[in-house]
Amino acid sequence: MRSETEMMELILSTAQNEERIRAVIMNGSRANPKVKKDIFQDYDIVYVVRDIGSFTRDHSWVDVFGDRIMMQLPEEKVLPPADGAGRFPYLMQFRDGNRIDLTLIPVKKMEKLLAHDSLSVLLLDKDGLIGSMPPSTDRDYWIKKPTAQEFADLCNEFWWISMNISKGLWRKELPYAMFMHEQINRNVLIRMMEWKIGIETNFSKSAGKFGKYMPDFLAGEEWEQFEATYSNADFNSIWNALFTMCGLFRKNAVEVAEKLQFEYPFEDDKRVTAFLKHVRNLPADATSIY
Repeated sequence: MRSETEMMELILSTAQNEERIRAVIMNGSRANPKVKKDIFQDYDIVYVVRDIGSFTRDHSWVDVFGDRIMMQLPEEKVLPPADGAGRFPYLMQFRDGNRIDLTLIPVKKMEKLLAHDSLSVLLLDKDGLIGSMPPSTDRDYWIKKPTAQEFADLCNEFWWISMNISKGLWRKELPYAMFMHEQINRNVLIRMMEWKIGIETNFSKSAGKFGKYMPDFLAGEEWEQFEATYSNADFNSIWNALFTMCGLFRKNAVEVAEKLQFEYPFEDDKRVTAFLKHVRNLPADATSIY
């Protein structure tokens, strides 16, 4: 596996030797001084270029970065649909284990497309296009303090989706129930837990993408409870995970409400919890919910 020094020299020398590349910026975890380095860290690189079409008409120019396992070109995909804003990303996984997520941004659209990101390091600026950048920090990714409306909306979403999950479980619709549990309510739970972490850290920390750093902030017992919100494909296991998720959401939401002087919807919680318990015990051949 090529070293970080080798990869950075390759990324920069490619830019220095190519007249059409005018600036280089590094984003992401390698720009974050707080992140522990590991072998799976990507190189998130932006090349600010002239004549972007001359690059994208023939993609062989990226072969200079090494032998690839595969490459993804999001702007040439139908599913998911391309962004179409004018940038062009090359996502490259190399045979030696390194990965570069390289995005081309045209000089002419730089002000529009080069959004400020506090996790940014200016590596090269041939024309002074970018100007000075402050030291890289994860400030843009700190947990944001919720408003009372945001808190109320999140609580409403959690308890509403919980009823959807119960419907899917009674119908034995595994894909639907698991989608609602994992793709919808999982994210709602993580957001609420992040708000509690934010309170404990004075909203000066990041919990990482999809809450990946949450173990750093949670006591062992609470993390074990969070782990128990995951289930296998057994319907009884999913029911158990759902009720564990409800308990963990309630615990965190009530604490957030108390600390931020918000109103927690105890009545919604009470009624929905009773509904979930009722549906769990509803016979498979029931002709009426009540």
